[in-house]
Amino acid sequence: MAQSWDGFDGFLELIDYPMFVVTAHGEDGPAGCLVGFTTQASIDPPRFLVGISKQNHTFAVSEAATHLGVHLLAGDDLELARWFGGQTGDEVDKFAACSWHAGPVGTPILDAAPAWFVGAILDRFDLGDHVGYLLNPVDGQAPGEPRPWINLSDVADLKPGHDA
Repeated sequence: MAQSWDGFDGFLELIDYPMFVVTAHGEDGPAGCLVGFTTQASIDPPRFLVGISKQNHTFAVSEAATHLGVHLLAGDDLELARWFGGQTGDEVDKFAACSWHAGPVGTPILDAAPAWFVGAILDRFDLGDHVGYLLNPVDGQAPGEPRPWINLSDVADLKPGHDA
């Protein structure tokens, strides 16, 4: 295991990252998980980077996928975020307990998400215990005004369905 600089852990504790639900369409149906490792990676052309744990069921589905869905959930959808973060698709059909539809290229879109986009996977990068997916946004929706989104502090006590 790589050494961690103590100050770095303290630095990270200062950041209240937004949390996203990432979805993929696989041969056995939809998959999705709660993720916090994301960032805009380019303005022109538009690019977004999503990190998915190698231990996660969604990772296995994402490895064969051509597109991923990236969803922002509003603060009042905390239970949905906890569902996607606290369960594993290895044991539970997460999509049986929520409303969703097939979006672009069959990518699962959560109906409760007021903001989402589907991105074509341009590249994959080994990031350690996660794999980064570089996405080119191809479709999506966003509300006209900002909302209080679910952040790391909202789910900090969540026991994940899989370890990182």
